[in-house]
Amino acid sequence: MTMTEFRPGTLVAARGREWLVLPGSPAGMLLARPLGGRDDETTVLLPDQDSPTAATFDVPSVDDRGDAARARLLRDALRLSFRATAGPFRSFAQLAVTPRNYQLVPLMMAAAQDTVRLLIADGVGVGKTIEAGLIAAELIASGDAQRLAVLCSPQLAPQWQSELRTKFGINAELLLPSTANRLARSVPFGSTVYEHYPYLIISTDYIKQHSRRDEFALLCPELVIVDEAHTCIAPTSTVGSSHAHQRYILLRKLADDQSRHLLLLTATPHNGDDGAWQRLVGLLDDRFAELPVDLSGPDRDDDRKLLAKFLIQRQRADIRDYLSEETPFPTRERAEESYKLTPAYRKLFDRVLSYAHEQVADPSIGHVRRRVRWWSAIALLRSIASSPAAAEQTLLNRSQLDDAQSVEDADSVAGPRVFDVDLDDTVDGDDTALGAAISTSDGPQASARRRLRGFAAEAAALRGVKFDAKLKRVVAIVSALVADGYHPIVFCRYIPTTEYVAEHLATALRKLPGIRVEAVSGTLPPEERESRVQDLTAHPGPRVLVSTDCLSEGVNLQEGFTAVVHYDLAWNPTRHEQREGRIDRFGQTAKTVRAVTYYGADNKIDGVVLDVLLRRHESIRRTTGVSVPVPVDSTTVMNAIWESLLLRGTDPQQLSLDLGAATDSETADAVLTRWIDAAEREKASRSRFRQAALHPDEVEATLADVRRSLGGPADAERFTRDALALLSGQLTDTDDGFIVRIDTLPHALVDQLPATKASALRFHRSLPVPPGEPLLARTDPTVEALARYVLDAALDPLLPDVARPARRAAVIRTTAVDTVTTLLVVRFRVELVIPGSRRTITQVAEDAQFLGFTVHNGLVRWLDPATTDTLLLARPTANVRDDLARGQLQHALDRLPELQAHLGVRGKSIATEAVKAHRAVRRSSHVALRGLQARLLPPPDVLGVYLYLPDRTT
Repeated sequence: MTMTEFRPGTLVAARGREWLVLPGSPAGMLLARPLGGRDDETTVLLPDQDSPTAATFDVPSVDDRGDAARARLLRDALRLSFRATAGPFRSFAQLAVTPRNYQLVPLMMAAAQDTVRLLIADGVGVGKTIEAGLIAAELIASGDAQRLAVLCSPQLAPQWQSELRTKFGINAELLLPSTANRLARSVPFGSTVYEHYPYLIISTDYIKQHSRRDEFALLCPELVIVDEAHTCIAPTSTVGSSHAHQRYILLRKLADDQSRHLLLLTATPHNGDDGAWQRLVGLLDDRFAELPVDLSGPDRDDDRKLLAKFLIQRQRADIRDYLSEETPFPTRERAEESYKLTPAYRKLFDRVLSYAHEQVADPSIGHVRRRVRWWSAIALLRSIASSPAAAEQTLLNRSQLDDAQSVEDADSVAGPRVFDVDLDDTVDGDDTALGAAISTSDGPQASARRRLRGFAAEAAALRGVKFDAKLKRVVAIVSALVADGYHPIVFCRYIPTTEYVAEHLATALRKLPGIRVEAVSGTLPPEERESRVQDLTAHPGPRVLVSTDCLSEGVNLQEGFTAVVHYDLAWNPTRHEQREGRIDRFGQTAKTVRAVTYYGADNKIDGVVLDVLLRRHESIRRTTGVSVPVPVDSTTVMNAIWESLLLRGTDPQQLSLDLGAATDSETADAVLTRWIDAAEREKASRSRFRQAALHPDEVEATLADVRRSLGGPADAERFTRDALALLSGQLTDTDDGFIVRIDTLPHALVDQLPATKASALRFHRSLPVPPGEPLLARTDPTVEALARYVLDAALDPLLPDVARPARRAAVIRTTAVDTVTTLLVVRFRVELVIPGSRRTITQVAEDAQFLGFTVHNGLVRWLDPATTDTLLLARPTANVRDDLARGQLQHALDRLPELQAHLGVRGKSIATEAVKAHRAVRRSSHVALRGLQARLLPPPDVLGVYLYLPDRTT
């Protein structure tokens, strides 16, 4: 045969093994994958060098006999090794992640849309990245998208890159300020970065710049994922000037292309600002731009139903036991710890506060300089409350506001930094202080500079546990956490504080066996932060991470850490929730995590933040069951407090902890009312949109289709147990699976397993799983390697019996049948042609089935699937003589040619069902009607023949 005559799905022999020809072969060559091999083993066969020839799949021999358990093992190994199946989703067989039941809901919502527009607003730690990745992988696999862009902060970019590569096989490049030039150098003449690289993870703030925004909007990929989408919607009060508004302009341009797929991810879709909410959902569909926030009442039923097609919003309670699959989350234990300033520190604090009051209250300065001093004073007092190291740096560094030309300039630079809110990711310094030193251009300020230098010298002298009570107490707190078996993260506000605390903790804890302390801050590029965290996570002993808020949002830290200490209070309650969400999320293996709020007992500024913002935020969360940001943003409250402190000269020791007294009663009432209203609306929204427009029965039916094609968790566990036991593995049961000693397994198998230094494999039945330990799922590398080994060994009759746990034939005498019954294991191949909106995909899908039959008066009667499945549970009740077994089996093998017609009919039925399954999940989409084609690729392969003889002696 010539190379062009080998159609996709054909078996060829080359290089001493069999290969499956795949679609997309280059001219004069064959694109092929080893039979039973992995996708990464796909290669091109050359006619002159490889001389591929047509291969036929031999039927079993009479000498290749086993029992029913080995027959089932063969079928399971076959299904678990499939890289493409006839099930409803084209991407699933190639995923390296096992999605939870609840994570299929956004995918099914996406499948029902022509152009996918979804707001995935599931809670913190539920797995929005996985949900978005599933949709992206399916759109790419089905030809509805060829290019992908993920918009996120630079801090999250390496994590997105890792998740897409390792779980979904999507190899994306990072387009960040630090990588842009390198990527551009590799782009051929006449192209652009956006066109040359099909998959990009892009810094939102890098690409939103006016100089890049329009070109990106013009050349943007057809699929865009926006992480932390709420940061792209400016509060109504700041529209037109904020960084968030610039991001929104970008997203609005992208959303205006009605053919673009757009996934918006956020755990906080509504912050109490109705206008911001309307702008967010308006990106999904222009009809939502005027949608009222209150959708209650019968007259809004149509609006609710429409929005439910675009919005999914669930919390842990909604998915913890979804469709009978338990998804465990840790229990969060909260504690408060406090300290009191030493006399020396108290003295410095009071002197600096007095200086700040003088500077702000100076009647001789104009509005702009007053605003500059206002912000510098607040930043200075926050730094002193943080640590002597942060105080010293702030006192010596020139204020970043010194060149401000207007009040608006000063506010736009200082506000986000001081109040822990929206900051442009392209600007360094989210964890740096503003600086307090002012220009010496005018004479009177020279004296102020000298005073600041004097304060800096005093701050430097306060370093260490002798004068810094805050540092001394945190050593005890962290020591206690480590002693209790926790691995804490200590969150600090400023870079100098992070380095200072990490240095002293490393010294103070050095006597603890195996302890390791590391610091991570904005001084490190995102890739190095991730590398340092991974390094520390892999440390086998006690570990402590000291970090700024560069790791507080979106980063997965649950694998290595189990406690959070808020060394510096955030002035934004949402930031505390984000910090704790790094460890309190799906995938956390600890049953309990701890969160310690740490504050100055005699520092009334800390007291106000704690009482007015943090405790009130937690109280509303407990009352309503939901967590929402302060609806007027925390700057409103904190501005009022600082107004009282700096302009009115209120003594911080007398500063009231009551919101009304700290601000004014009108402000207090408005804040509390809007906060509670926002929480109640969020509660109603989550109840309304937790199931989206799908009924659980629909999800369950789709799950059944997927598991029928690929095998479910129970199949993976049964296969792994049976295979290892038949390979002489010594298994010991655990609460969540079992352990098998590696030294009891065949060397040929061990060589194929993922490398490990452990002496045993500890298999887990459910997530989360400790790093390096296998999960009983088809996508786990260890299970995948075992399935591939079992299948290859079954097809190699030259291997010794002990190395072949699965057999291709058996003759069993049993009371489970009353007539001779034959069971076949058959592999079918189906060519799928999927006309996606962007390109047509051709794929060879595989399916494995048990087919049973009996013969009466020369007529073959095929058994129904339920009866066939019961045969796999049949136990031998008597022995079969060797000569009888050989004769009966040979008779069955001789009958195979006359069964080919029925196998062909069955294969065509599988092709028809593949089309139905594809259309079922895309029932509301015109995509389903574009003409998916499926045809059987003959001949089917008979991998196993098993005979059941009736036992008439009992």
